[in-house]
Parts: sequence; C-alpha cells; structure tokens
Amino acid sequence: MAEYLRNVWYMAGWSEELGPGQVISRRIRDRRIALFRTDAGAVSAVADRCPHRFAPLSLGEVHGDALVCPYHGLTFNGSGGCVRNPFSENIPAAARIDAWLCAERHGAIWLWGGEPQSADPAMIPDLGLVEDSDTVRVVRGYTLLEAPYEFGTDNLMDLSHIEFVHKGSFAGGGVIFAGRHEVVDEGDTLRSNWWMPGVPAPSHTMGIYPPDMITDHWLEMRWNAPATMLLEIGSCPSGGLRETGVVAYQAHVLTPASATTAHYFWASARTHDLDSPETDAFLKALFAQAFDEEDKPIIKAAYENLEGEDFWTAKPLSLGIDSGGTRARRKLQMMIKGEQSA
Repeated sequence: MAEYLRNVWYMAGWSEELGPGQVISRRIRDRRIALFRTDAGAVSAVADRCPHRFAPLSLGEVHGDALVCPYHGLTFNGSGGCVRNPFSENIPAAARIDAWLCAERHGAIWLWGGEPQSADPAMIPDLGLVEDSDTVRVVRGYTLLEAPYEFGTDNLMDLSHIEFVHKGSFAGGGVIFAGRHEVVDEGDTLRSNWWMPGVPAPSHTMGIYPPDMITDHWLEMRWNAPATMLLEIGSCPSGGLRETGVVAYQAHVLTPASATTAHYFWASARTHDLDSPETDAFLKALFAQAFDEEDKPIIKAAYENLEGEDFWTAKPLSLGIDSGGTRARRKLQMMIKGEQSA
C-alpha cells in the first residue's frame, strides 16, 4: 500500500470543472471522493460511497448545500453527516461518511490531506502567477498519468528531457546543452534552474522577438510537496537585464490518484493575445501533444519497465541534471517518516 503525505494540500481539480449544483468523482490517494458545489457556490468533498448500499454519491444530485444519494435518497452535508432519511424521522448513527476540508485559491480546488483541525490555508502553494486577471490570460488542462506521481515529478524537475522527448513541441534545438543547471534547496521549496546564455530566441517569445535574435534564456522550476510545481520561462536580449525580458509561467500539479496513477493538472499564463480564441486553441493543442503524446508514453513505459521493482532498489543512475527529482523524492520520504514518527 502506498504511503502518502498527510498534512499538505492536494489539488482536486480546477474550479471551472465544478459549476453550481454539479458533482464529480475523483480518486485521490486511493479513495474515491465526490466533489460537489452547493447552490451557494461552496465546494465540499465526501466519500463517494453511500453507507447504505454503497451507491456512488457522485451519481446523485445537489439539493441546497447537501448531496442526495441516487439509490435511496439519504442526504449528506459537506461534513459527511446524514441530514435526511426519506423513510423515517430517525437518522441511523451509522449514516455518516468521511469528509475532507476544501479550499479554493488561484482557480483551483484544494483538499487537505490531514485532520481538519490541523489545516493551514497558508500552506496552499502559491499559483497566483497563473491566475486570470485583466492582464493575464490562462489556459488550463488535465490528463491522467499512468504512473506514480513521483515519476511525473522526476520528469518536470529534469527539463533536459525536452531535447529528446519534445521534438514535436517544446524541443529547444540544443539550447539545454548550452546551459548550466543547479538545484537550490530552500527547506520546504526546491528549485531546479537552467540558465542558457547566448541562444536563439525561444518559442515563448514568438511574435515579440525576431526568431534569429540572440537571447539569454532561463527555465526555473519551483517544487513544493507533495508535487506542486511552477515553471518560469524567461528570455531577454543577450547580455541584458532579466527584468526587461519576456516571461511566461506554467503550473504543473500532480495529485496521486492511486499507487500507480496520478492526476496531472496544468496551466499556462500569457500577457499577450488576451482575447484570442485562436491562441487558446493553439496552446491547448500544443500542450495536448506535449503531455499526452510525448510525456505520458515515455513516463508510463519507464515505470512499467521496472516490472514492480522498487525505484531505489533498482539503483537509478545519476547524471546530475536529474538531481531535482531525486531531491524531491528524498524530501518526500523524510516528510512522510516525520509524520509517522510524530
């Protein structure tokens, strides 16, 4: 059985996935959870199984601030308590289900993994740079990764793979090999940074810099447990100030669905073409190609190629450029052990 970190926030979905009165089912940390939005707009998360005859509550309906079982009508509030038994005034003591504390921030729904009384909203990872505003346009998406979430972290904390995996989308034309890499450990935060001076203008500057312009380019990935990452993609005229450059941001958030699968939520923010459906469509198609057609198959194949062997027991070779993912794995292990010992 997989071991998961408890006292952290897990992303459960994008806010736009859940309209008023809607319900969705999402497996998180090996539990099926029904997420529903009340008529007033609040989000609740409860176990997606009625204790009576085990029907999925996600097939039910929202009535006010409660969720009605589609099988026999037992009604549960956002705290997991049964508030109506249509067959009697008496509500059985066993008519109760697990519930999780929820919060919404930066266009995302977050679920607290530990005891509700220990929840700290200040611990929600900061994704404010990929939030819609009057000057920022964000495109969001989702895909299911057929591998443990740590394998997705390995991939994102080691961006050298773009030269080989993303030849049809993000490939850097060799710019990674012109750069240098470092990992910075800031306690609760890890940073995996690439600095690539004197390279042709990268793709995120298209239409802003001439394609033959020589720039200084950087990729800086921030990681917070369990697997929330924010990528800064920047470029400025070679030898110039970074503050004058063109910068874009991407969010990459992985939530374990099970021991062998993970939800992969992504977002891309831009400050140009704010009212362009064509740019939205282009970016969605580009990310679908990069994540669904390029990343997912190789990550799945690498995981399956272990044939059930433990990651560390298999003695993974280190190339240096992969130290971001390695440190994230080690930090997670230490955090989980710390919780267990406490």
